[in-house]
Amino acid sequence: MRIAKFILAVLMLANVAVAADDPWQPLFNGKDLTGWETHMKIPDPAWNVPGMKRDANGNYTQPMGKNFDPLKVFLVENVDGRPAIHISGQGFGAMTTTGTFANFHLRLQVKWGESRWGYKAHVARDSGLLYFCHGDPGAMWGAWPYCLEFQIQEHDMGDVYALGTQVTVPARIQKKPDGPDSYLYDPKGEPTLFVDKNPVGFRCIKLVDAEKPKGEWNTLDLICYNGDSIHIVNGHVMAILVDNDPTFSESKGLIGFEIEGPGVVKISHRNVWLKTLP
Repeated sequence: MRIAKFILAVLMLANVAVAADDPWQPLFNGKDLTGWETHMKIPDPAWNVPGMKRDANGNYTQPMGKNFDPLKVFLVENVDGRPAIHISGQGFGAMTTTGTFANFHLRLQVKWGESRWGYKAHVARDSGLLYFCHGDPGAMWGAWPYCLEFQIQEHDMGDVYALGTQVTVPARIQKKPDGPDSYLYDPKGEPTLFVDKNPVGFRCIKLVDAEKPKGEWNTLDLICYNGDSIHIVNGHVMAILVDNDPTFSESKGLIGFEIEGPGVVKISHRNVWLKTLP
């Protein structure tokens, strides 16, 4: 049954361009952030955030919260001559859709910017495509909702993260003599449960690096069908995920973009399209 579902999803990907009965719909209108909401964690005390209170030690006393963006983290700007959602990366949080989605094919393009923030200014550029988002918007460490993450990080595009949920991925173990073992996606590997518990943890590493050089646009495809999903980067399958426990994990929810500063650079998202699958 699982194999049949995967084959069906791949066939949908191959034929989606010629399907006329259920066309692509834009999730980004090219003008503003209509259809999206934002949520940001407590800001760094080194930043001047207008309208927010501090305690006697100079620390902010509450998160920036919902749709409050005095730092202009989320903007619509022209990038390479076309409108894009431009995320500065200053802080921790997410922007998510106002609507929920279950069976869908999402396609978007992402491109790295140059600016970096704070003490993590020399780490890999980092963001994420979040899906099946549910629960409180700051449920995970005050920053993100419970969700599955399609990692968008330099040379890690397509990795799997299970944030406050769980998912099964065929994987093989990579032993490390000087640190914790890693788990890599392998279509011939053992079905492995990824959840925020030892010894496996919540990350599955994609097997192939299909990211384009910095400065070029990358095309990401996410296919979700009855709780299963496929991560695709520039036409290459990165991982296939199985929703094996609906009582704990989710098979529908919001779609979002992660802000994981202060080491995050500016990242632009354009051509954000979604097609509902039957």
